[in-house]
Amino acid sequence: MVKTMVRGLDQGEHAALVVCECQRGVLDRSMAIFPGLAEQAEARGMLGNIDRLARAFRTAGLPVVHVHVAHRPDFGGVVANSMITARSLKLGSMRAGTAEVEPMEGAVPEPSDYVSLRQSGLGMWYGTNLDVTLRSLRIETIVLSGVSTNLALFAGAIGAVDRGYKAVLPEDATAGASPDLHDWMIANALPLLATISSVDEVVAGLATQ
Repeated sequence: MVKTMVRGLDQGEHAALVVCECQRGVLDRSMAIFPGLAEQAEARGMLGNIDRLARAFRTAGLPVVHVHVAHRPDFGGVVANSMITARSLKLGSMRAGTAEVEPMEGAVPEPSDYVSLRQSGLGMWYGTNLDVTLRSLRIETIVLSGVSTNLALFAGAIGAVDRGYKAVLPEDATAGASPDLHDWMIANALPLLATISSVDEVVAGLATQ
């Protein structure tokens, strides 16, 4: 059997799927604080592709980790030092216990999955248990999916490389704030940090391991 050509999965590395911020307050257009991002994810069929990836990882006995945002109800620890956190504070959005932090259909954690919760900041690694969870599972490569290619996934890829992981990004399981911005990040910034691939390629790669 021919091995996958996806760098990061080609040597049988133990991989995990990371599903980033696929929550209603991010992707449900009726409540998203950045509607353009929600529209892009819907137009690209992103959630369906993530669901397919997650099923493949579970079938292969590999972990699926959901990275969620849920601010404290009193917004303790959330500082208005960026446009994103300032807007969240102004709108009172993404508070724990509200509908906005619920996962979207297609990205609902299964009992076997893991959930890494972030209460403040913008990156998936900061103040979360993501790194210790992945290390405890002996993960070598993380496959990044979800949103957004222009911010959270870019930061996630940098954080992965800084911590010694390999990163793979299946482009059709992600979305950015706009088509042009997504395409620019995929063509110019993210290849410096991660292997850019597709859902088909990752699924095929898992099957050869």
